[in-house]
Order: sequence, then C-alpha cells, then structure tokens
Amino acid sequence: MRVELARVTRRFGALTALRDVSVEFRKASHTALVGPNGSGKSTLVRVMMGLLRCDGRVRIDDLDPVKDRAALAPRVAYMPQVAPRLHATVRELTSAVARLRCMSIEPIVDVANQLNLDLERVGRKPFRTLSGGMRQKLLGAFTLGVGAELMILDEPTASMDAESRQRFFDIVQRLDPAPTLFLCSHRLEEIRNLVDDVLALEDGSIVHHSSVEDLLSHTGRSVVELRSHNGRADGYLRTRGFDKRASGWWRAVVASSDRARIVTEVTSELGDGLVDIVLRDAEDSVIHSDEKKEA
Repeated sequence: MRVELARVTRRFGALTALRDVSVEFRKASHTALVGPNGSGKSTLVRVMMGLLRCDGRVRIDDLDPVKDRAALAPRVAYMPQVAPRLHATVRELTSAVARLRCMSIEPIVDVANQLNLDLERVGRKPFRTLSGGMRQKLLGAFTLGVGAELMILDEPTASMDAESRQRFFDIVQRLDPAPTLFLCSHRLEEIRNLVDDVLALEDGSIVHHSSVEDLLSHTGRSVVELRSHNGRADGYLRTRGFDKRASGWWRAVVASSDRARIVTEVTSELGDGLVDIVLRDAEDSVIHSDEKKEA
C-alpha cells in the first residue's frame, strides 16, 4: 500500500505533536520509525491508522484513513508495544481474530509455531496471565499471520529473548507478498537489514529520512557501554564522558574516529576491573536522546 502525508499537523491543545510532516512511502517499502519519546512517532501511527484527525492530507492507496476506515481496516494490521491486559483466553482471542479477518486460524498457528509458541498448550490461559514475551509472540502471530497489506509494528520484540527476536524478523522478511511495513524500534542495529529507510522524528518534525547506512554515516558516532567491578573507577569514567546506568553499566556516545583510542585507554585504566564492554553504532543520537540517567 502506498502511503502519502502532505503538510500533516496535529495539535493537542497548546502542544504540537506533529508539525508540517510531508513524506511518501512506496508500496511494499519497509521503514523504521525512530526518535525519542515525545517525538511524534505514536501520533504519526495513529494518524495513519485513522484514529486521529489532523490538519493536512493523509492518503493510503488514495483512501482517507478517517473517512474510509472501514474499507482500510481489513488491509491493515497493528502490533502495539504494550499488550492490553485482556481477560479472554488465548484460544478465544485466536478464534476472534480469525473470524474478524474471515480466515482460518492456521496461518496464525503457523507463525506462533515459528516463534516457539504452542497455542494448543496455552490455549486455555487468559491472555493477561501470559509472560511479556509470550504476549508479544501471540500479538506477533496475530499481526504477521493475517496477510495484511500494511503492517505497523511498535517495538514488536521488546519483551522477547534474542532468539525469538531473530525468528520474528526472519518471518517478516519472508512475508509474501511483502507488505508496506512501519517498524518502531530502539534497536536500529538489529533491524538495519530489514528496513529500506529510516524516518527520524524530533519534536513532531522530520529530522532525517534516508537509508539506514546514510543515517549512521550522518551521525558518525558510536556507543561504548561497559561494566566494571572497580568502584574507584567511577570518577575516572565520569571524566571520560561516561554516564552511569543500572546494574553497574556505564555508557558514552563518542565520535567514531575516537572509539578505538577511548576503548584502549579505558581498558588499560580499568584492567581486571573491566567485566564487559559493548561497542555499537550510535543511531542512539537520534533514537535514545531522552534516556534517563541513573541518579
């Protein structure tokens, strides 16, 4: 499905959640939506789904998502980040989704099996009693198994383990025909091979729209995360630009050109007190700019 937004603005009282957003997405494109909390991602998703009215123009395959919502609904699937605490059982929900989509439950069961979720075994359990990972797997089966032409996935694997996350993204890549996909994620390094481009929002405006590689090249920064058992190193790490996080972890965003030098210096200084160190590309300068530091 082709998605077009022209000069889209959405206000909540004095707050402007989306500000003059104009962008087009071709049919079957895969786009990562990134940005800090409050950047406008959720509002943009709700506008595209026809859940919010806005100033400007929104079209999905030339249909208005508000006026033509009934016609678009069977073609769209949405996977929320936070699962609703439903009292219905897994079996009841699976049957309900299949009935609403006028389909059998088999495609849903197939996706669930690929995610190592046995619907027969958990069928009698109320949805709200499942673990966070199991709830996300079930919602993933509902979303990926219904053959939607437009899929919007909001942090779809946040509660899954690494193996399940990889299985989920493998299923997305194999979808045929390929849907138009919007994927909200804080793990851009994990989905970089899944998406065609990245749309970065900040304060309701588009600040970047390009390929993943262009974004990473544009930021030109790296993240260094480390964990130390040497409490006396706290002062040193702070002087080197590291912020203290939970569970003994420290984090710094550095210029990519300085990464090797900083890692060498820190490794030498901490010695045996260094427990773990992780290096990755710093798309966080766009995605995680509002993360809370540990007090």
